[in-house]
Amino acid sequence: MEKRITTPLTLEQVKDLKCGDSVLISGVIYTARDAAHKRLCELVAQGKELPFDPTDSVIYYVGPAPAKGNQVIGSAGPTTSYRMDAYSPTMIKLGQRGMIGKGKRSPEVIAAMKEHGAVYFGAIGGAGALLSRCIKKAEIIAYEDLGAEALRRLEVEDLPAFVIIDCEGNNLYETGPKEYLESIR
Repeated sequence: MEKRITTPLTLEQVKDLKCGDSVLISGVIYTARDAAHKRLCELVAQGKELPFDPTDSVIYYVGPAPAKGNQVIGSAGPTTSYRMDAYSPTMIKLGQRGMIGKGKRSPEVIAAMKEHGAVYFGAIGGAGALLSRCIKKAEIIAYEDLGAEALRRLEVEDLPAFVIIDCEGNNLYETGPKEYLESIR
């Protein structure tokens, strides 16, 4: 089922999203990869303020290519999510509700998602040039020294993704292959 969602992503919205749903995301999302996540979690450990409020936020795991000409941003395809697994439970506990990336997640991340109410979206790898068209505004808000991996605030319109893991822990990487095998029997 295709759903349109607008950020901030509330707990009520998260509860309505089910494994396998196709979504179009609009609103403000943030970008961060492992180096930025490490810095964010170090700030948390030190009791310092983060450069953005993670409450009801969505973080897109992307290191976009430089913008060319009149582009807002260059190619912006998802990166492999497991590199954030050491940091994601901390961010989820702080109120982050959504993550966008590709690939499987650890049991610790899934447990945090179930406990605190978060969802993992999958974006299509290899489609970064097409995904970048959904980004209407991009600005670096922290960690400019990380280059492509800087923390960015994006304004997106109808960014396509799929619910890979919902807040109940239902996981498309587990259910999808089973459903496919059953369909061809």
